[in-house]
Amino acid sequence: MRTHPIAAVAAGLAILAGLTGCGKGGSSADGEDTGKEIRFVAAKYDDDTQPYWESLIKDFEAQNPGYRVKLEIVDWEQIDAKVKTYIQTRQQPDILNYNAYSDFARDGLIYKASDVVSTQVMKDFLPKFADGAKYGGQQYGLPFLASARLFFYNRDIFRKAGIAGPPKTWDDVKLAAQKIKSAVNGVSPLGLPFGAEEAQAEFFIWAMNNGGGWVDSSGKWAINQQANVDTLRFLRELTKAGLTQPNPETTNRKDVFNLFSQGKIGMLNGAVFQRKGFIDTVDKNLAYGVAPLPGAAGATPQTLSVQDFLVAFKNGDGKNGDGRNKDAVSRFLNFFYQKDNVAGFLKTEGFLPVTRSAGDALSSDPYYKPFVESLANARFAPTDDPAWSAVAGAAKQQIGTAVADADPKTVLDKLQDAAAKND
Repeated sequence: MRTHPIAAVAAGLAILAGLTGCGKGGSSADGEDTGKEIRFVAAKYDDDTQPYWESLIKDFEAQNPGYRVKLEIVDWEQIDAKVKTYIQTRQQPDILNYNAYSDFARDGLIYKASDVVSTQVMKDFLPKFADGAKYGGQQYGLPFLASARLFFYNRDIFRKAGIAGPPKTWDDVKLAAQKIKSAVNGVSPLGLPFGAEEAQAEFFIWAMNNGGGWVDSSGKWAINQQANVDTLRFLRELTKAGLTQPNPETTNRKDVFNLFSQGKIGMLNGAVFQRKGFIDTVDKNLAYGVAPLPGAAGATPQTLSVQDFLVAFKNGDGKNGDGRNKDAVSRFLNFFYQKDNVAGFLKTEGFLPVTRSAGDALSSDPYYKPFVESLANARFAPTDDPAWSAVAGAAKQQIGTAVADADPKTVLDKLQDAAAKND
């Protein structure tokens, strides 16, 4: 396989005032670029994201006199467009927290990981995630956090519908959804987020558990393969039968996660951060279970694992082809990757670790155990392929139409074409 997920990217200085958040940090007295002030664009995971980074930056600046970090927080629903504008206008930040990296590496925009973090940090990355951050055999992405997906179900709704346990196959999913629709009023049996926020991931979860996916065994794009067509036809059938929430093609992941937390959805493909980010904030007493993802009859359950990255851009004219920002960027990244700082972020946001030291630092929690175990059969999007950014962006906008009014095969053919054009 070749390059990373959503590598499209966003916004120039002219629209910086419109960004979701901004942090503190000054420039030099005469306005000259000293290379000691860097701009960090971080994705917003929840309301705790900005306070975490502001606190960390305050500690960094106290321990590194003269260095400043300007923080910008951008919501995930906006970040693709903003990053795209950043790149197009050549106003990319010094450090970006994102879910893509390979097209930046292809275009020579970012440092190799080993250029900006210490050997100790490089050795601390878990191999599975370090391997998923490479382009052309070299590691460019800095693994930041990981997520895994499992099947969440509402125990009370299942009990009312007479369902003994979580579904193991797609036939079980359909039968359970039919029972919920018949027996429990005011509840959507299955949450299906095919809106633009993360439709590409939801599709991949279902497709991988039907023997499909984005690429074939040789790493070549196989988006319109029959297994994927069959996957969308199955989901379309559920949608047309009223077994999902209304209009799944326009429903985002966070919406169905919130509805599940409110007891209004019977089951869905959930994420490790769902407890902290959604359930606990709505109803800590919600009776729910977590199980392997259901698949086609006879299929071995697989999970989607997603990792986000930090990437360091070469900005300003420096020595030996490096950016003028290299020293400041390296200082900040090595500071963040200290064990307690990484573990603090994971505890705050509820994600899985991508470094050995952070994993050791996190206290054990039975909730996380099945997610960690599921990583043995985890699959990743083809984030090492620079075409992935274009494919993922197109999938977000188009693939939901396949469970509404568009023909699944036609939709997948268009995505296959997008992959070929950008390969």
